[in-house]
Amino acid sequence: MSSSTPKILILDFGSQYTQLIARRVRESRVYSEIVPYHLPLKEIEAAQPSGIILSGGPSSVYDRKAPLCDPGLFKLSVPILGICYGMQLMTHLLGGKVARATKREYGRADLLIDDSSDLFKGLPNRTSVWMSHGDRIETLPPGFQAIARTDNSPAAAMKDPRRNFFALQFHPEVVHTPQGREILQNFLYHIAGCKPTWDMGSFLREAEKTIAAQIGAGKAICALSGGVDSSVAAVLVQRVIGKRLTCIFVDNGLLRKEEAKRVLDTFKKNLKLNIRFIDASDRFLKRLSADSHPERKRKIIGKEFIRVFDEEAKKVGKVDFLVQGTLYPDVIESVSLKGPSATIKTHHNVGGLPKRMRLKLVEPLRMLFKDEVRRLGVELGIPEVLLYRHPFPGPGLAVRVLGKITKERLDRLREADAIFEEEIRKAGLYNAIWQAFAVYLPVHSVGVMGDERTYENAIALRAVTSQDGMTADWADIPHDVLKRISSRIINEVKGINRVVYDISSKPPSTIEWE
Repeated sequence: MSSSTPKILILDFGSQYTQLIARRVRESRVYSEIVPYHLPLKEIEAAQPSGIILSGGPSSVYDRKAPLCDPGLFKLSVPILGICYGMQLMTHLLGGKVARATKREYGRADLLIDDSSDLFKGLPNRTSVWMSHGDRIETLPPGFQAIARTDNSPAAAMKDPRRNFFALQFHPEVVHTPQGREILQNFLYHIAGCKPTWDMGSFLREAEKTIAAQIGAGKAICALSGGVDSSVAAVLVQRVIGKRLTCIFVDNGLLRKEEAKRVLDTFKKNLKLNIRFIDASDRFLKRLSADSHPERKRKIIGKEFIRVFDEEAKKVGKVDFLVQGTLYPDVIESVSLKGPSATIKTHHNVGGLPKRMRLKLVEPLRMLFKDEVRRLGVELGIPEVLLYRHPFPGPGLAVRVLGKITKERLDRLREADAIFEEEIRKAGLYNAIWQAFAVYLPVHSVGVMGDERTYENAIALRAVTSQDGMTADWADIPHDVLKRISSRIINEVKGINRVVYDISSKPPSTIEWE
């Protein structure tokens, strides 16, 4: 986003909820970005934020390696909201005192509001909030006053109205704080002075300017996978540079059953994209055959994709740019650039890329969440049948065949996966599920088929509900549907004699198994 776009900067101190803060701000139609807590003050000033939010975090301000922002942040004349650790940090840096709570506070708490102006405007005097802290404010910093309390926290919220500094000991961004949205909107609209004007239309206008400036009169190729992200990225860039974009669809041997044909037919018919089809399945499988480590598999795939794109770019002519459908969760989970949050996994189109590339990356969606990308797709006129397909990982089935990759294992997984999708569609469940897929487990178990003992492999079924993929709950598929799916897989897929259903949520698990 340009510096003229009103924005909220969120300084990340490692909270599991940091991304949720960004989402809640964007849902209020105000643009937000997550930045590391140690971002230099000059860069914060250059971003010209309308307001700053200090996230929560697992540390205590008195820890030897506690993450601390530049104290100069509080001299920028920008409204600031501290949340949980952010409140404790604000207290610590501005002359107050933080101490260990005699009783740690986790979970629901009743908040009694003593000052219903500003942050709590329009809220009742008592409301439920979600606490998660082991420290509390012992002495308020000079200029601050307590504006809300709980039985365990005499200062559960505070403000310094002269400097427009506010802080909350609880988490307004989680659904367990029922009126958290109103509290955040009070900060955004009434304190930071933001107007609810940011939407996919405004993002589209900004993105078009950025793409035009970045590519100029050059040519680009797009890594088209057939998924939502690369499809929206391709249509967006084509809208700006027209025929100077060539989409390259690579069959890497890791696609779902009949995926290549379906993707080509759909894109040529509906979106009129200029597509080159490359069958590179043999070369990918050959490179993957020697390594079963999940992170190395992702990097092998990323490097091989770049080799293919480099080769095809030479055939297209002078091409300088590679368009990819990288999303915000890809960036957050792949590389620890946004603060102290740990790297979870490498995405082949972020952390899996080689350090030296001839092509320059164009990633027009890298600051969007998945549901925002779908809304952008609607803005671009992309058919819903494409926009609401379940997400498919960039490394494809390589991260759904655990361990060694072989054609036989991939073929078995494809058949099982196709049965799973077919049955949840028949049951009318497909659109209610965020993502559903099968996983090939490289373990043998004993079974009995036709009065004979078998010793074959297992398939795990994974289905989750989610809004953005950052958090997810396992989908409660009716037992009769699961029974039908299991029976079909065991009877129709050779080499499989057991089916299990994954009932773990994210966190602590990830959606994909690798």
